[in-house]
Amino acid sequence: MQTGDGFRSDKGSRLDRWLGSYAARTHGMTASEIRALFAVASRPEVVSLAGGMPNLSALPMDVVSRSVAGLVDRKGSVALQYGSGQGDPELRRRILDVMAPNQVTAHPDDIVVTTGSQQALDLVTRIFVDPGDVVLAEAPSYVGALGVFRSYQADVVHVPMDEEGLIPEALSETLIALRRAGRRVKLLYTVPNYHNPAGVTMAAHRRPQILEITRRFGVLVMEDDPYGLLGFDGDPLPAMRSLDDDGVIYLGSFSKTFAPGFRVGWAVAPHAVREKLVLASESAILCPSSFSQMAVSTYLAEHDWKHQIGLFRELYRERRDAMLQALHDMLPTSNWTNPQGGFYVWVQVPDGLDTKAMLPRAVTARVAYAPGTGFYTDGQGRDYMRLSYCYPTPERIREGVRRLAGVIDEELEVQATFGPAPRSNRIGSSFESPGPDLS
Repeated sequence: MQTGDGFRSDKGSRLDRWLGSYAARTHGMTASEIRALFAVASRPEVVSLAGGMPNLSALPMDVVSRSVAGLVDRKGSVALQYGSGQGDPELRRRILDVMAPNQVTAHPDDIVVTTGSQQALDLVTRIFVDPGDVVLAEAPSYVGALGVFRSYQADVVHVPMDEEGLIPEALSETLIALRRAGRRVKLLYTVPNYHNPAGVTMAAHRRPQILEITRRFGVLVMEDDPYGLLGFDGDPLPAMRSLDDDGVIYLGSFSKTFAPGFRVGWAVAPHAVREKLVLASESAILCPSSFSQMAVSTYLAEHDWKHQIGLFRELYRERRDAMLQALHDMLPTSNWTNPQGGFYVWVQVPDGLDTKAMLPRAVTARVAYAPGTGFYTDGQGRDYMRLSYCYPTPERIREGVRRLAGVIDEELEVQATFGPAPRSNRIGSSFESPGPDLS
């Protein structure tokens, strides 16, 4: 292929002149196969049970508007300027109060503010993972984290979980096998509270067991806790970070408890790790948005945010109840988890059905979900789907499950007539980059 300066590159293509120039770590990058379907699913006539978007109907927009306007009036010259690479000191102090219910104690200097907790995931992975290193992740696991790990050429190894979260015995067995194979394990990634996508919560008695195992094998824990304050019953469980402040990096976010549009998250890390996180953040974005940070800090200072989170909890509880009742009434042939907080139900469909293959037909029936394969890197999950109850009204949830039940019944009829459809044996060597509707 002839380039503008006369240099000929045979590695390019007509569609991409630079095809042969990309870094090796981009070779497995693919757009999500279902992203186009979710563009269709966003139409109002489609009931989307797919996206994990927080429901902002309970957020007092008048309060937010006054807070933002007051911030610009009083501190606009600061809020609209560059800021600290570590994050606004006032916000870091207020984050200590936000983490207190989960018994996370720290100094403001231990906190690094990030552009959403997704950036924190990226920064931690960047400073710890070399190509070929192993990252352990629950089976299933958050699709956005899996994309980050694969983008840094990590080998993701899934560890089984059950209704009480990550299984300690399975973690120990996996680490023993990896050590015998000479593999280097850098991180254990876990979402212990109201798991995305499984909806389960790691039992209190398992948390110290998991930490004892990771200490024994020298593995750092990355504890991702965006839903920890959104439990429906009782006080939040103590965070894993509260049990080991040297072996755990704790990630938090305001996306689920305030508003995702501000894109403010944080990481709490041991001192030396924190310094590297700040350097990595500065090299990526120079500094997080001063305006977003100060807007969040002003909201926390001027509004009863604990009461507001209580309102969110009740809103999501009502929708969770509607989802579980609809599943009970209309999907008797399926199994599902019973979330005690958060946004998601993890549903196992009848044997032989393939939720990824079924999704286009579901969208045609005007209902959408997230197929289970997106939450694994090794081809698992075809008989699972994630249903999100956080955004639709209870009436829409019930209608969505009704439509979904019709699709499943039709699939079972086809299976009874022609037998189950053949499944691909290919184990994915690439990862999908999720859009907001899937994450």
